[in-house]
Amino acid sequence: MGPIPGIIAQVGVLMIMVIILAVLALVVVKALAESPWGTFTVAATIPIAIFMGLYTRYLRPGRVGEVSVIGVVLLILAIIGGGQIAADPVWGPAFTLSGTTLALAMMAYGFIASVIPVWLLLAPRDYLSTFLKIGAILALAVGILIVRPHIQMPAITPFIDGSGPVFSGALFPFLFITIACGAVSGFHALISSGTTPKLLENENQIPLIGYGAMLCESFVAIMALIAATVLDPAVYFAMNSPVAVIGDNAVSAAAAVAQWGFHITPAALEQLARDVGEHSILSRAGGAPTLAVGMAHILSGVIGGKAMMAFWYHFAILFEALFILTTVDAGTRVCRFMIQDLLGVAVPRMRETRSWVGNVLATALTVGLWGYFLYAG
Repeated sequence: MGPIPGIIAQVGVLMIMVIILAVLALVVVKALAESPWGTFTVAATIPIAIFMGLYTRYLRPGRVGEVSVIGVVLLILAIIGGGQIAADPVWGPAFTLSGTTLALAMMAYGFIASVIPVWLLLAPRDYLSTFLKIGAILALAVGILIVRPHIQMPAITPFIDGSGPVFSGALFPFLFITIACGAVSGFHALISSGTTPKLLENENQIPLIGYGAMLCESFVAIMALIAATVLDPAVYFAMNSPVAVIGDNAVSAAAAVAQWGFHITPAALEQLARDVGEHSILSRAGGAPTLAVGMAHILSGVIGGKAMMAFWYHFAILFEALFILTTVDAGTRVCRFMIQDLLGVAVPRMRETRSWVGNVLATALTVGLWGYFLYAG
Protein backbone atom coordinates (compact mmCIF):
# COMPACT_ATOMS: atom_id res chain seq x y z
CA MET A 1 0.00 0.00 0.00
CA GLY A 2 2.91 2.35 0.54
CA PRO A 3 3.89 4.66 3.40
CA ILE A 4 1.08 7.25 2.95
CA PRO A 5 -1.86 4.80 3.37
CA GLY A 6 0.03 3.23 6.27
CA ILE A 7 0.33 6.57 8.05
CA ILE A 8 -3.36 7.32 7.43
CA ALA A 9 -4.37 3.94 8.85
CA GLN A 10 -2.16 4.44 11.89
CA VAL A 11 -3.66 7.87 12.56
CA GLY A 12 -7.15 6.33 12.32
CA VAL A 13 -6.30 3.59 14.81
CA LEU A 14 -4.73 6.17 17.11
CA MET A 15 -7.89 8.30 17.11
CA ILE A 16 -10.03 5.26 17.94
CA MET A 17 -7.69 4.38 20.80
CA VAL A 18 -7.85 7.95 22.12
CA ILE A 19 -11.65 7.86 22.25
CA ILE A 20 -11.66 4.46 23.95
CA LEU A 21 -9.23 5.63 26.63
CA ALA A 22 -11.29 8.77 27.25
CA VAL A 23 -14.48 6.71 27.67
CA LEU A 24 -12.79 4.23 30.00
CA ALA A 25 -11.33 7.03 32.12
CA LEU A 26 -14.77 8.67 32.22
CA VAL A 27 -16.24 5.49 33.75
CA VAL A 28 -13.76 5.76 36.64
CA VAL A 29 -14.47 9.48 37.06
CA LYS A 30 -18.23 8.87 37.19
CA ALA A 31 -17.77 6.08 39.74
CA LEU A 32 -15.50 8.08 42.07
CA ALA A 33 -16.97 11.59 41.81
CA GLU A 34 -18.07 12.88 45.23
CA SER A 35 -17.16 9.48 46.74
CA PRO A 36 -14.40 9.81 49.37
CA TRP A 37 -14.54 6.11 50.25
CA GLY A 38 -14.06 4.99 46.64
CA THR A 39 -11.47 7.66 45.85
CA PHE A 40 -9.27 6.76 48.82
CA THR A 41 -9.52 3.02 48.14
CA VAL A 42 -8.55 3.33 44.48
CA ALA A 43 -5.80 5.88 45.21
CA ALA A 44 -4.32 3.53 47.82
CA THR A 45 -3.71 0.89 45.15
CA ILE A 46 -0.99 3.05 43.56
CA PRO A 47 1.46 3.00 46.51
CA ILE A 48 0.51 -0.64 47.15
CA ALA A 49 1.46 -1.59 43.58
CA ILE A 50 4.70 0.43 43.72
CA PHE A 51 5.61 -1.27 47.02
CA MET A 52 4.99 -4.67 45.41
CA GLY A 53 7.19 -3.73 42.45
CA LEU A 54 10.07 -2.62 44.68
CA TYR A 55 9.58 -5.65 46.96
CA THR A 56 9.91 -8.21 44.17
CA ARG A 57 12.78 -6.39 42.46
CA TYR A 58 15.00 -5.36 45.37
CA LEU A 59 13.77 -6.55 48.78
CA ARG A 60 12.74 -10.16 48.09
CA PRO A 61 13.39 -10.98 44.40
CA GLY A 62 11.31 -13.88 43.11
CA ARG A 63 9.01 -14.04 46.15
CA VAL A 64 5.85 -13.64 44.07
CA GLY A 65 3.57 -15.65 46.38
CA GLU A 66 4.80 -13.76 49.41
CA VAL A 67 4.17 -10.31 47.94
CA SER A 68 0.81 -11.45 46.56
CA VAL A 69 -0.46 -12.22 50.07
CA ILE A 70 0.83 -8.88 51.32
CA GLY A 71 -0.83 -7.06 48.42
CA VAL A 72 -4.23 -8.70 48.95
CA VAL A 73 -4.14 -7.92 52.67
CA LEU A 74 -3.27 -4.29 51.94
CA LEU A 75 -6.15 -4.08 49.45
CA ILE A 76 -8.65 -5.29 52.05
CA LEU A 77 -7.25 -2.82 54.58
CA ALA A 78 -7.60 -0.06 51.97
CA ILE A 79 -11.31 -0.85 51.53
CA ILE A 80 -11.90 -0.90 55.30
CA GLY A 81 -9.83 2.25 55.77
CA GLY A 82 -11.81 4.00 53.07
CA GLY A 83 -14.90 3.84 55.25
CA GLN A 84 -13.02 5.45 58.12
CA ILE A 85 -11.63 8.14 55.83
CA ALA A 86 -15.09 8.95 54.44
CA ALA A 87 -16.49 9.38 57.97
CA ASP A 88 -13.62 11.59 59.14
CA PRO A 89 -14.52 15.31 59.27
CA VAL A 90 -11.08 16.31 57.93
CA TRP A 91 -10.05 13.54 55.54
CA GLY A 92 -13.55 12.92 54.20
CA PRO A 93 -13.85 16.31 52.44
CA ALA A 94 -10.23 16.04 51.28
CA PHE A 95 -11.08 12.90 49.29
CA THR A 96 -14.47 14.18 48.10
CA LEU A 97 -13.43 15.25 44.62
CA SER A 98 -15.47 16.67 41.77
CA GLY A 99 -15.56 15.12 38.32
CA THR A 100 -13.30 17.87 36.96
CA THR A 101 -10.66 17.32 39.64
CA LEU A 102 -10.74 13.57 39.10
CA ALA A 103 -10.36 14.07 35.35
CA LEU A 104 -7.18 16.09 35.93
CA ALA A 105 -5.94 13.47 38.39
CA MET A 106 -6.59 10.72 35.83
CA MET A 107 -4.56 12.63 33.25
CA ALA A 108 -1.65 13.06 35.65
CA TYR A 109 -1.83 9.39 36.60
CA GLY A 110 -1.97 8.27 32.96
CA PHE A 111 1.12 10.31 32.11
CA ILE A 112 3.22 9.11 35.04
CA ALA A 113 2.14 5.46 34.77
CA SER A 114 3.09 5.33 31.09
CA VAL A 115 6.52 6.91 31.50
CA ILE A 116 7.89 4.99 34.49
CA PRO A 117 9.23 1.42 34.01
CA VAL A 118 6.67 -1.36 33.54
CA TRP A 119 7.97 -3.32 36.53
CA LEU A 120 7.40 -0.43 38.96
CA LEU A 121 3.64 0.07 38.61
CA LEU A 122 2.06 -1.55 35.55
CA ALA A 123 3.19 -5.15 36.13
CA PRO A 124 2.51 -5.36 39.91
CA ARG A 125 -0.80 -3.52 39.52
CA ASP A 126 -1.91 -5.89 36.75
CA TYR A 127 -0.80 -8.83 38.85
CA LEU A 128 -2.64 -7.57 41.92
CA SER A 129 -5.77 -6.70 39.95
CA THR A 130 -5.80 -10.23 38.49
CA PHE A 131 -6.36 -11.70 41.96
CA LEU A 132 -9.04 -9.12 42.64
CA LYS A 133 -10.79 -9.75 39.31
CA ILE A 134 -10.80 -13.52 39.69
CA GLY A 135 -11.87 -13.32 43.33
CA ALA A 136 -14.64 -10.79 42.67
CA ILE A 137 -16.15 -12.63 39.71
CA LEU A 138 -15.97 -16.06 41.39
CA ALA A 139 -17.53 -14.57 44.54
CA LEU A 140 -20.32 -13.04 42.44
CA ALA A 141 -20.93 -16.34 40.62
CA VAL A 142 -21.12 -18.27 43.89
CA GLY A 143 -23.31 -15.54 45.38
CA ILE A 144 -25.75 -15.81 42.47
CA LEU A 145 -26.00 -19.57 42.98
CA ILE A 146 -26.64 -19.16 46.70
CA VAL A 147 -28.95 -16.12 46.69
CA ARG A 148 -30.69 -17.00 43.42
CA PRO A 149 -31.89 -13.42 42.90
CA HIS A 150 -34.91 -12.70 40.74
CA ILE A 151 -34.36 -10.82 37.48
CA GLN A 152 -36.46 -7.68 37.81
CA MET A 153 -35.67 -5.92 34.55
CA PRO A 154 -38.41 -6.72 32.01
CA ALA A 155 -37.35 -8.46 28.81
CA ILE A 156 -38.69 -5.53 26.79
CA THR A 157 -38.96 -1.99 28.17
CA PRO A 158 -40.97 0.95 26.77
CA PHE A 159 -37.70 2.17 25.27
CA ILE A 160 -37.49 -0.58 22.66
CA ASP A 161 -38.31 2.16 20.14
CA GLY A 162 -34.97 3.83 20.83
CA SER A 163 -36.31 6.70 22.96
CA GLY A 164 -34.71 5.57 26.20
CA PRO A 165 -33.24 7.98 28.75
CA VAL A 166 -30.01 6.02 29.09
CA PHE A 167 -29.38 5.77 25.37
CA SER A 168 -31.52 7.16 22.55
CA GLY A 169 -31.19 5.45 19.21
CA ALA A 170 -31.26 2.11 17.46
CA LEU A 171 -29.81 -0.96 19.16
CA PHE A 172 -27.58 -1.62 16.15
CA PRO A 173 -24.75 -0.68 16.01
CA PHE A 174 -24.71 0.80 19.54
CA LEU A 175 -24.69 -2.60 21.27
CA PHE A 176 -21.49 -3.59 19.48
CA ILE A 177 -19.79 -0.22 19.83
CA THR A 178 -20.17 -0.30 23.63
CA ILE A 179 -17.94 -3.37 23.66
CA ALA A 180 -15.34 -1.27 21.88
CA CYS A 181 -12.38 -2.80 23.71
CA GLY A 182 -12.59 -5.85 21.46
CA ALA A 183 -15.49 -6.03 19.07
CA VAL A 184 -14.95 -2.92 16.97
CA SER A 185 -11.65 -1.25 17.82
CA GLY A 186 -9.27 -4.17 17.78
CA PHE A 187 -7.99 -3.00 21.18
CA HIS A 188 -6.96 -6.50 22.18
CA ALA A 189 -4.96 -6.92 18.98
CA LEU A 190 -3.00 -3.76 19.78
CA ILE A 191 -2.30 -4.80 23.37
CA SER A 192 -1.38 -8.37 22.46
CA SER A 193 1.08 -7.12 19.86
CA GLY A 194 2.65 -4.42 22.05
CA THR A 195 2.45 -4.80 25.81
CA THR A 196 1.65 -8.49 26.35
CA PRO A 197 4.71 -9.93 24.53
CA LYS A 198 6.98 -8.04 26.91
CA LEU A 199 5.44 -9.92 29.84
CA LEU A 200 5.60 -13.46 28.40
CA GLU A 201 8.31 -15.91 29.38
CA ASN A 202 7.83 -18.09 26.28
CA GLU A 203 5.41 -18.62 23.39
CA ASN A 204 3.79 -21.64 25.05
CA GLN A 205 1.95 -19.25 27.37
CA ILE A 206 0.13 -17.52 24.50
CA PRO A 207 -2.85 -19.94 24.06
CA LEU A 208 -3.67 -20.01 27.76
CA ILE A 209 -3.39 -16.23 28.15
CA GLY A 210 -5.11 -15.27 24.88
CA TYR A 211 -7.92 -17.82 24.75
CA GLY A 212 -8.29 -17.93 28.52
CA ALA A 213 -8.64 -14.15 28.69
CA MET A 214 -11.39 -14.26 26.05
CA LEU A 215 -13.33 -16.87 28.03
CA CYS A 216 -12.88 -14.97 31.27
CA GLU A 217 -14.04 -11.69 29.74
CA SER A 218 -17.16 -13.40 28.40
CA PHE A 219 -17.82 -14.81 31.87
CA VAL A 220 -17.40 -11.33 33.38
CA ALA A 221 -19.94 -9.97 30.88
CA ILE A 222 -22.53 -12.57 31.89
CA MET A 223 -22.02 -11.87 35.59
CA ALA A 224 -22.31 -8.11 34.98
CA LEU A 225 -25.53 -8.60 33.01
CA ILE A 226 -27.06 -10.60 35.84
CA ALA A 227 -25.96 -8.07 38.47
CA ALA A 228 -27.61 -5.23 36.53
CA THR A 229 -30.88 -7.02 35.75
CA VAL A 230 -31.55 -8.11 39.34
CA LEU A 231 -31.81 -4.46 40.38
CA ASP A 232 -35.16 -2.73 40.68
CA PRO A 233 -35.65 -1.13 37.21
CA ALA A 234 -36.51 2.16 38.93
CA VAL A 235 -33.09 2.11 40.62
CA TYR A 236 -31.37 1.25 37.34
CA PHE A 237 -32.93 4.14 35.44
CA ALA A 238 -32.42 6.57 38.33
CA MET A 239 -28.72 5.68 38.36
CA ASN A 240 -28.14 5.81 34.62
CA SER A 241 -30.35 8.67 33.41
CA PRO A 242 -28.78 12.13 33.06
CA VAL A 243 -29.47 14.94 35.51
CA ALA A 244 -31.20 16.92 32.77
CA VAL A 245 -33.85 14.18 32.55
CA ILE A 246 -34.45 13.15 36.19
CA GLY A 247 -33.23 16.18 38.15
CA ASP A 248 -30.66 16.30 40.92
CA ASN A 249 -32.71 15.06 43.89
CA ALA A 250 -34.57 11.93 44.92
CA VAL A 251 -38.02 13.50 44.65
CA SER A 252 -37.64 14.55 41.01
CA ALA A 253 -35.88 11.28 40.13
CA ALA A 254 -38.69 9.17 41.61
CA ALA A 255 -41.27 11.26 39.74
CA ALA A 256 -39.37 10.90 36.45
CA VAL A 257 -39.01 7.12 36.57
CA ALA A 258 -42.67 6.82 37.66
CA GLN A 259 -43.64 8.40 34.35
CA TRP A 260 -41.84 5.55 32.61
CA GLY A 261 -43.83 2.93 34.57
CA PHE A 262 -41.25 2.14 37.26
CA HIS A 263 -42.18 3.16 40.79
CA ILE A 264 -39.94 3.87 43.77
CA THR A 265 -40.17 6.32 46.65
CA PRO A 266 -37.66 9.15 47.19
CA ALA A 267 -36.98 7.69 50.64
CA ALA A 268 -36.00 4.34 49.08
CA LEU A 269 -33.49 6.04 46.75
CA GLU A 270 -31.97 7.97 49.63
CA GLN A 271 -31.82 4.85 51.81
CA LEU A 272 -30.05 2.87 49.10
CA ALA A 273 -27.42 5.60 48.85
CA ARG A 274 -26.86 5.41 52.62
CA ASP A 275 -26.72 1.60 52.49
CA VAL A 276 -23.82 1.68 50.01
CA GLY A 277 -22.01 4.50 51.82
CA GLU A 278 -22.63 7.22 49.21
CA HIS A 279 -24.23 10.66 49.34
CA SER A 280 -26.26 9.96 46.22
CA ILE A 281 -26.67 7.27 43.56
CA LEU A 282 -28.53 9.45 41.05
CA SER A 283 -27.16 9.92 37.53
CA ARG A 284 -24.10 7.74 38.14
CA ALA A 285 -23.86 6.65 34.53
CA GLY A 286 -20.97 4.68 33.09
CA GLY A 287 -21.96 1.23 34.29
CA ALA A 288 -19.51 0.86 37.18
CA PRO A 289 -21.82 2.13 39.98
CA THR A 290 -24.73 0.07 38.61
CA LEU A 291 -22.66 -3.11 38.60
CA ALA A 292 -21.34 -2.27 42.06
CA VAL A 293 -24.85 -1.87 43.50
CA GLY A 294 -25.91 -5.13 41.87
CA MET A 295 -22.87 -6.95 43.24
CA ALA A 296 -23.42 -5.46 46.70
CA HIS A 297 -27.07 -6.57 46.60
CA ILE A 298 -26.05 -10.16 45.81
CA LEU A 299 -22.92 -10.51 47.98
CA SER A 300 -24.57 -8.93 51.03
CA GLY A 301 -27.16 -11.68 50.75
CA VAL A 302 -24.36 -14.19 51.34
CA ILE A 303 -22.18 -12.43 53.93
CA GLY A 304 -23.08 -9.60 56.28
CA GLY A 305 -26.57 -8.61 55.16
CA LYS A 306 -27.46 -4.95 54.72
CA ALA A 307 -24.77 -3.89 57.22
CA MET A 308 -22.09 -5.06 54.75
CA MET A 309 -23.57 -3.45 51.63
CA ALA A 310 -21.24 -0.44 51.82
CA PHE A 311 -18.19 -2.72 52.05
CA TRP A 312 -19.29 -4.87 49.13
CA TYR A 313 -20.20 -1.81 47.06
CA HIS A 314 -16.74 -0.31 47.43
CA PHE A 315 -15.13 -3.71 46.98
CA ALA A 316 -16.90 -3.83 43.60
CA ILE A 317 -15.87 -0.24 42.77
CA LEU A 318 -12.25 -1.14 43.51
CA PHE A 319 -12.52 -4.23 41.32
CA GLU A 320 -13.95 -2.21 38.42
CA ALA A 321 -11.58 0.74 38.81
CA LEU A 322 -8.52 -1.53 38.80
CA PHE A 323 -9.95 -3.35 35.81
CA ILE A 324 -10.20 -0.07 33.90
CA LEU A 325 -7.04 1.63 35.17
CA THR A 326 -4.88 -1.27 34.01
CA THR A 327 -6.46 -0.79 30.57
CA VAL A 328 -5.75 2.95 30.65
CA ASP A 329 -2.13 2.19 31.62
CA ALA A 330 -1.58 -0.24 28.78
CA GLY A 331 -3.63 1.73 26.25
CA THR A 332 -1.72 4.95 26.88
CA ARG A 333 1.55 3.08 26.47
CA VAL A 334 0.38 1.62 23.13
CA CYS A 335 -0.70 5.08 21.93
CA ARG A 336 2.72 6.36 22.90
CA PHE A 337 4.34 3.75 20.67
CA MET A 338 2.10 4.74 17.75
CA ILE A 339 2.80 8.46 18.17
CA GLN A 340 6.54 7.77 18.35
CA ASP A 341 6.24 5.84 15.09
CA LEU A 342 4.38 8.73 13.47
CA LEU A 343 6.84 11.33 14.75
CA GLY A 344 9.66 9.09 13.56
CA VAL A 345 8.61 9.76 9.96
CA ALA A 346 9.99 13.29 10.35
CA VAL A 347 12.54 12.65 13.11
CA PRO A 348 13.83 9.04 12.97
CA ARG A 349 15.30 9.23 16.49
CA MET A 350 11.76 9.61 17.92
CA ARG A 351 11.12 5.93 17.08
CA GLU A 352 13.64 4.84 19.69
CA THR A 353 11.62 3.61 22.68
CA ARG A 354 14.63 4.18 24.93
CA SER A 355 14.66 7.87 24.08
CA TRP A 356 13.55 9.72 27.22
CA VAL A 357 12.61 12.83 25.24
CA GLY A 358 10.59 10.77 22.78
CA ASN A 359 8.82 8.88 25.56
CA VAL A 360 7.85 12.00 27.46
CA LEU A 361 6.76 13.94 24.39
CA ALA A 362 4.70 11.09 22.92
CA THR A 363 3.10 10.32 26.29
CA ALA A 364 2.23 13.99 26.83
CA LEU A 365 0.56 14.12 23.41
CA THR A 366 -1.34 10.89 24.12
CA VAL A 367 -2.63 12.00 27.50
CA GLY A 368 -3.44 15.43 26.12
CA LEU A 369 -5.59 13.88 23.39
CA TRP A 370 -7.70 11.52 25.52
CA GLY A 371 -7.58 13.95 28.45
CA TYR A 372 -9.25 16.63 26.32
CA PHE A 373 -12.25 14.40 25.64
CA LEU A 374 -12.33 13.26 29.27
CA TYR A 375 -12.27 16.83 30.60
CA ALA A 376 -15.00 17.85 28.16
CA GLY A 377 -17.13 15.00 29.54
